[in-house]
Amino acid sequence: MPHTVEWKVRLYLFEDEGSTKARAVVDTGATALTGHGVAHRNPADTDVPEIGDELAAGRAMYDLAQQLVGAAERDIEGVRAPATRRNTRSMPGWQWPQ
Repeated sequence: MPHTVEWKVRLYLFEDEGSTKARAVVDTGATALTGHGVAHRNPADTDVPEIGDELAAGRAMYDLAQQLVGAAERDIEGVRAPATRRNTRSMPGWQWPQ
């Protein structure tokens, strides 16, 4: 059965005195997740805003990716049927079926 869905990720960047902060937001319809990332420029480094943007955005999206994978893992656990525990202790005179 085909399944197509589109999720939009909004990426916000904020510059503040030598650091760049990023926020990546995805709304799946069922849940909204927000990833955060920060990049700090060393005062001795040349000021290249694009580098801070790339680092902060990448870190925010990495954080968001980890949250999505964690949500999927929890969902997988939620739909699994509970494992049946079989008593494997041996009793004299009885053999447990294999």
